[in-house]
Amino acid sequence: MKIAVTYDENQNVFQHFGHTEQFKIYEIENNSVVSSRVLSSDGEGHSALAQLLENENIDKLICGGIGAGAVMALRDAGIQLFGGAAGGADDQVLSFLGGNLHFSSEANCSHHESGECDGNISACGG
Repeated sequence: MKIAVTYDENQNVFQHFGHTEQFKIYEIENNSVVSSRVLSSDGEGHSALAQLLENENIDKLICGGIGAGAVMALRDAGIQLFGGAAGGADDQVLSFLGGNLHFSSEANCSHHESGECDGNISACGG
C-alpha cells in the first residue's frame, strides 16, 4: 500500500490540498512503514495534484483542508481520502496504521464556494 501525506517544510501535514508543493510518500507492508520519500509537485491545483498521486499509484491520502472539487478528483482517481488531519506527517501515518487517525472523507474547506479564505488559507483550515 502507498500512502501520501500533504507535507510542509516543518514535516507537518500541509493544510491546503490544492496548494500542496510536497507530498511525503510512505510504502506500507504488513501494516508497517518500509520506506518513505518526499515528492515535489508544482502545487498547481487539485486536478493536477490528484493526477500526480494517481500516477504514483497512491492508495490513500492524508491531508488537512480539502475542497469538494479535490474530493471528487481523488475519488475519480481511486484514492481513499483521510482529510482534516493535523500535526506531524509521520505521526499521522502511524495513527492511521494503528487505527487512531481522526479524519473526514468529505470536503472540509469551502473557500472555493464562499470566498471565505481567499488570500487567507488558514481561515478554512488550509
